[in-house]
Amino acid sequence: MPTITYPIPDEPALVVEGDSKALVIADIHIGIEWDLYNSGFLVPSRLEERLKRVEKYIRETRPERIILLGDIKHNVPQISWQERDEIPHFLEKLAKHAPVDIFPGNHDANMELLLPEDGDVTLHSSRGDVIENVGYFHGHTWPSPAVAAAPLIITAHNHPTVRLTDSLGYAATEQAWVRTTMLADVIAEHYAKVGITMEKPSTNPIIIVVPAFNEICGGIPINEAEEGDLLGPAFSSGAIDVDNAEVYLLDGMHLGKVKDIRKLDVTQKRPPRKRRQRRQKTEGDV
Repeated sequence: MPTITYPIPDEPALVVEGDSKALVIADIHIGIEWDLYNSGFLVPSRLEERLKRVEKYIRETRPERIILLGDIKHNVPQISWQERDEIPHFLEKLAKHAPVDIFPGNHDANMELLLPEDGDVTLHSSRGDVIENVGYFHGHTWPSPAVAAAPLIITAHNHPTVRLTDSLGYAATEQAWVRTTMLADVIAEHYAKVGITMEKPSTNPIIIVVPAFNEICGGIPINEAEEGDLLGPAFSSGAIDVDNAEVYLLDGMHLGKVKDIRKLDVTQKRPPRKRRQRRQKTEGDV
């Protein structure tokens, strides 16, 4: 059965349908309120509200699998008391509806300590895995060769947004979906350098970047970002075709390709980044 994907309107959630149906959300960042509290901002936990949102998605789509695409927790490298209390509860609640697959992100250190005692919850490798011919990985590492060779890849990590600035300098930022291709030649070259043979696909895989589920963790304006601003080795190496990426808002509006949005007056032109100058060693250096 061919795989189809479609977002839930006005929500940062994706449905992937093949032999079975999966609900995909990413960058939940449970525990961000504890981090804000330590920085002097009192923000009450919104776990129950977020749990209700996900359960609403589940009722609407009836998935047979729930995929959490990384950064379930927020604090690194430690586990906060909030995460220790809330994450097992969150995962156990989801697992009552369908099996849960976790693809850990860079914030998910020691996630194995937070898995619930009850429920079907699987913790995958941080380099991702393939489920029903679809590759999943968070994006802070290189994908595994198997993921990179999948015809469709779902990733996250960059919290993609679009920032549009008017002539008076007022800027509006909106979460966005990004759909483009991964350049198989670049990935294969990377693996060849480290002595790994990759079965290169006949065509460049389609890659979808999922916006962040947590609405207060910020994001990267993809229309303003330079290659070095985007997170993860697949982006920073040029393995993902950002210029020709198609951008969609959560309400489904198609904004066009990144390279065309960048040409518009609503995209703020950023000054060239200054490169760090390496300091010359002196006799006192070790």
